[in-house]
Amino acid sequence: MPRPKAAAPRSQAALTALLLPLHRAQRRRAASAAPEDHPALQAIWHVVCTIPHGRVSTYGAVARAAGQPRRARQAGYALRVAPEKLHLPWHRVLGAGGRIAFPKSSPQHAEQTRRLRAEGINVRQGRVPRAALIDLEEL
Repeated sequence: MPRPKAAAPRSQAALTALLLPLHRAQRRRAASAAPEDHPALQAIWHVVCTIPHGRVSTYGAVARAAGQPRRARQAGYALRVAPEKLHLPWHRVLGAGGRIAFPKSSPQHAEQTRRLRAEGINVRQGRVPRAALIDLEEL
């Protein structure tokens, strides 16, 4: 009886062609659920609203305060998909160490810098002083 041949390794293009329809289906399912109906996102939005004027926090601290430790990226996602009608103070949420997460040449970086300075927060080279950071566990 002849031995079956080993499957030839698939190229990256062939794998992409196989997986792309699955990825698109997952994205459609995820997009069909409204962010407003997701309790984890609502918790993050609520925490962001508690950051006082003239103070900032980090994505990680927001996630911890929302009961989702180690979910800093989800906090960023929640701010990205937040409905505009909420008027969230998104500019008060920064990356680790008080760093603006947007690329320096982006319009979002310039807008966040402008908004923070309008609230009296010193922004130098895309960072804010540690004194401006607030621990949300205290609120």
